[in-house]
Amino acid sequence: MTMSFKGKPSRRAFLKGAVAATGSIAGASMANAAGDPLITQVQEWASGTGDGVDATLYGMPIQFESDVIRRNVEWLTADTISSINFTPIHALDGTITPQGCAFERHHSGAIELSKADYRLMINGLVDTPLVFTYEDLERFPRENHVYFCECAANTGMEWAGAQLNGAQFTHGMIHNMEYSGIPLRALLEEAGLDAAGDLKDKWVYVEGADASSNGRSIPMEKALDDVLVAFKANGEALRKEHGYPVRLVVPGWEGNMWIKWLRRIEVTTQAIESREETSKYTDTLEDGTSRKWTWVMDAKSVVTSPSPQAPIKHGHGPLVITGLAWSGRGSITGVDVSIDGGKNWQEARLGAPGTDKALSRFYLDIDWNGEEMFLQSRARDSSGYVQPSKEELREVRGLNSIYHNNCIQTWWVKADGEAENVEVS
Repeated sequence: MTMSFKGKPSRRAFLKGAVAATGSIAGASMANAAGDPLITQVQEWASGTGDGVDATLYGMPIQFESDVIRRNVEWLTADTISSINFTPIHALDGTITPQGCAFERHHSGAIELSKADYRLMINGLVDTPLVFTYEDLERFPRENHVYFCECAANTGMEWAGAQLNGAQFTHGMIHNMEYSGIPLRALLEEAGLDAAGDLKDKWVYVEGADASSNGRSIPMEKALDDVLVAFKANGEALRKEHGYPVRLVVPGWEGNMWIKWLRRIEVTTQAIESREETSKYTDTLEDGTSRKWTWVMDAKSVVTSPSPQAPIKHGHGPLVITGLAWSGRGSITGVDVSIDGGKNWQEARLGAPGTDKALSRFYLDIDWNGEEMFLQSRARDSSGYVQPSKEELREVRGLNSIYHNNCIQTWWVKADGEAENVEVS
């Protein structure tokens, strides 16, 4: 179907017209607001004093937002120790993810490692092997950057068709936080790289302190570019589940490379080819061969509202369509939104200019009068890349993949405002 878009009156004009015609908008009587007891009567919360400043020593969300939480899908993994949960992206706005909402991915559970017990070793092809304490790291000049972290398996269940009914579950293996830390190159330079010789073919192998010993190989070019050794997120210490006290930040690259509880950095002549970069985190194609070294997370987007977990509840009239877009190859330059399954596209408004390897928020304001919609979003990035459809991805990669699914997502919004995950290739 094809939707038509007429010139839209202002929101204020629409509201005035709705009240004049029906006396109400979004189910609430605006014309009779003066008689609303919530306006005219003194309420309980205004009848006495509230909590004192020390009632909650570490601020927590109010009880009315108790549904905004991470969630897992029980049948995805055998045990939560080696599993994942999902950011409630459908319930958030802006771009910064609160640490308490940011998704978790563990291979052997989240460990408790104190600052006093923390050590970071740099060895291999360096002039002077070094071991840093946490206090040592604090003495290095630091930087602050906002980056997204996305698990390579984000949207992975959707390769074969529409599976999980909610943006939190289809696209919630992602967070976007301001990281504070030290450029990895500063620590490598402190150890000295003369012993490595020509750096163009060298690698670093990074390893975590947890029982899984999760380790990944990173080309030296990337290591010397924008990789951070981070110990703060959104201004405070990392959470335990995010690698406290120190983790690696590998901007734009798959989350498995963002090693948590970072304990060792080894300069090597070649990739180590660990379990997490051979049998896992490779992309199996239609003919059974697998692509490796597919580190970069390509441009992607999703409408977060309306969506299955965020249906339209206010009735007909002004509707804000919103979502997130990101790219590991640069910044988001634009997002198009379709309400008819890709037949027609409108350019959305970015909440702010896109920044390098970070989430962008987009908005499209429409008037909705109960029409069935097939909502899609399509991201464009600074490299010129345009987010593909699922059909376009399948033509190249078949149906054997798990990782790196950055296809266009579709929500079927029904006349009652409820939404469902469907496939429109």
